[in-house]
Amino acid sequence: MSKALSFRKSSSRAAKFAAVAALTLGLVATVSPAAQAASLGAAGAKGLKHNVLTVSNGTRYVQIDGKTVDFRTVVRDLAWSPDGNKAVFIDGSGNLVISDADGSNRVTVAKNPGGQNWNHPTWQTIPGYAEGGLLSRNNIVFVARQNGVSRLETIPADAVQGQPTDLSVSGGVDGPELPETGNIWPNASSKAGTAVYANPGTGTVYIHDDYLRSQSDVLTKGSQPALSPDGEDVVFVRSVQGHDHLFVQGVHDKAAKDLTPKATTDYTQPTFSPDGKTIAARTPKGIVTLPASGATKPVVVTSRVGLPAYRG
Repeated sequence: MSKALSFRKSSSRAAKFAAVAALTLGLVATVSPAAQAASLGAAGAKGLKHNVLTVSNGTRYVQIDGKTVDFRTVVRDLAWSPDGNKAVFIDGSGNLVISDADGSNRVTVAKNPGGQNWNHPTWQTIPGYAEGGLLSRNNIVFVARQNGVSRLETIPADAVQGQPTDLSVSGGVDGPELPETGNIWPNASSKAGTAVYANPGTGTVYIHDDYLRSQSDVLTKGSQPALSPDGEDVVFVRSVQGHDHLFVQGVHDKAAKDLTPKATTDYTQPTFSPDGKTIAARTPKGIVTLPASGATKPVVVTSRVGLPAYRG
C-alpha cells in the first residue's frame, strides 16, 4: 500500500470522532468591560454562547459575536479551544497565552525565551482511541521563528511556563523527504487527528496525521490552509492572475475548486465554521463569509480587518 493511501485511510478512520456544531454570526457593537464578562460567561458556564465569528487584529480589542471585547493585553493570532471556553494567542511580550473567553484568568503556557517570533497557535484536541491503544491529546501547536528559520512547535495546553518541543513532520519510513524547517500556518482544529500546514519555500500545503500515524503528505500548491471540522476538506489560498483566491480541496482529491473565480480583491486567512458549511476570510475591506460549496459569492459581514476565527 502506498504511503499516501495508508495516510488517507488512517485519517478517514480517525475522522469518525469529528464533532460538528451550528453557526451564528454577529456584527459590530461595543460593551463595557463589566458587561462583557457577564455576557461571555465564565469558562464552562451554562449558557455560554458558541459558534460565533471572532476577529483579532493585534490590539487588545477582539470582536466576538459583534461585540468589542477588551482582553486587557495585546492579542495576536487568536484561536479557540474546541468547546469555545478558552482562547489561545500570542501576547504583547511574544508569549503563548491561554485565557478565558473575555481575556481574564490568563495563563502563560510558554514564555518566549527571547530572539524568537512566535505566531499562529492552533488547538489540537484528539479523543482517545481505545481499540488502537492511543491516548487523548490536548496540545497547542504554533510556529517559532528564529534567525530566519521557522519550525512547528507543540506543547500541552495545560502547561504553565512549559518548554515547547519541535513537532516532527517526517514523511515516514516509506514517504518522501519533507522539509522540517520553513513550515508555517498550522491548523489542527479537526478532531480527526489531522493537521495542515504550509511551506512558503516549496509553495506547498501539507497534511499531517498526528494520531493513528505520525507522517505527512503533500496535498496541493497553496498557502494559509485550514481544515474542515471533520478533517475531510482543506481551504487554502492560491494566487491567480494577480489576486489571492480561496480554494477548497478534499484530502482524498487530486483537484481543488476555486471558490472565488472572479476575484477582484485578495482573500486571505480563511477558516471554516464549526459546522463546516461556511468559510470566513480576510479582505482589505473586512471579513467576508461564503458557503464552503462556493454556491454564492463572498459577503462582507464586518468592516473590522483582522484574523477571523470561529469560537466553539
